[in-house]
Amino acid sequence: MISSGIVLLESDRETAHGDFVFDPSRLVIEAGGVTHSRERIRTEAEIFMAAMSRRDKKNTKTILVIDDEEVMHDSCAQVLSRQGYSIVTAYEGEEGLKKVLTAHPDLVLFDMKLAGKNGINILRNILDIDPTIVIVVITGHATIESAVEAMKHGASDFLPKPFTPDELRLIVSRGMEKRDLLLQTRKLREENWRIRENFVSIITHEMRSPLVAVEEYIEVLLAGICGRMEEKQIAVLSRCKCRIMWLLSLVNEWLSMARIQETTIFENLEEVDIRNVLFESFDLMNVQAEEKNITVTFDIPAGISPITGNSAALVLLFMNLYSNAIKYNKKFGSIAIKVYDKGDALSISISDTGIGIPQESLPFIFDEFFRVRTQGKEEVSTETGTGLGLAIVKRIVEVHKGYINVESTPGIGSCFTVHLPKKQDASAEPDDEDKS
Repeated sequence: MISSGIVLLESDRETAHGDFVFDPSRLVIEAGGVTHSRERIRTEAEIFMAAMSRRDKKNTKTILVIDDEEVMHDSCAQVLSRQGYSIVTAYEGEEGLKKVLTAHPDLVLFDMKLAGKNGINILRNILDIDPTIVIVVITGHATIESAVEAMKHGASDFLPKPFTPDELRLIVSRGMEKRDLLLQTRKLREENWRIRENFVSIITHEMRSPLVAVEEYIEVLLAGICGRMEEKQIAVLSRCKCRIMWLLSLVNEWLSMARIQETTIFENLEEVDIRNVLFESFDLMNVQAEEKNITVTFDIPAGISPITGNSAALVLLFMNLYSNAIKYNKKFGSIAIKVYDKGDALSISISDTGIGIPQESLPFIFDEFFRVRTQGKEEVSTETGTGLGLAIVKRIVEVHKGYINVESTPGIGSCFTVHLPKKQDASAEPDDEDKS
């Protein structure tokens, strides 16, 4: 028996731990044949919780119980306090939100059916405050559907009433394991962000600046400012300049990769006209296309709907796709850009008449530093790529919650199709069925 003398009616029985099945409608309280009120057990629970609070709280985890039944607060406190948890309670959603701000719980036990409150909105608000909080929905048998709906909106688990102490302990233990993983993931992401920032700083100041200076010195020499040079000297310096420019290109693409972060993208969302993005990005690559006499056509329906996105990132995305379509195309080849309205998304395809990509290479083309071998193709540019262009493309597409497909036939050409949702939802993920 537990210290408060709780016993149960009918089929309820004590567990091996001396606890009880939680069904408030059938609960009675006895001690020495005397029936006690719920206030008595609440007083005992408060005394027990006060004693627990005097312990060293350095590593104590906090559980918030949001439920309009007092006995549920008492029951959870009795069982979970013994596990070393600090228990905080609230009777309704708004009160619970205030407790989330002040108590910083690790896990929330939440009754979705609180009177007059929108449970889904409360759940979302909790996760807006701290997305690492684990939410377990407490539900009656008649509300399983709402619990499943809650899990779609971020709840981690649900616990149907009535439940046993063992079931409660199991759910809470599982939830705390998830909480630990979420906190570790957040810590690793923060550490990764610091490393990335340091990387950007080193690349910018320790590598890019000296390379720019060397390129400028070579330009001075080639211009004859320091005196006339022999033809062989000019040829050597020209090759040096090409290598320096390639290194600068690599450094710039490293910086682009390092700076493409979901938080940065979503801080600068705006309504974007995809027509303007496609024309602006191609204008930046038009000289290269003219050098190879490549014909470019645009097929964009009139009145195409705008999308929500980061304009600068999207320009960088299509610049990289254009660059590949030009670089690996044949002289007097062609590039076709088409836009399709898919209702809630736009599909943009860029096809070329280039050398194509071998089938065995297709699974790897979006990997960082992967480059497709093109030896024996005299008609294409001999310019060497960095192996980061398509990795940047994929990163930008995924940050915009879209996806990209590629079809290619060696000797005929390639077609890259980018699918971008018109509206951005930070919690949305690309639909696997749409990718197929």
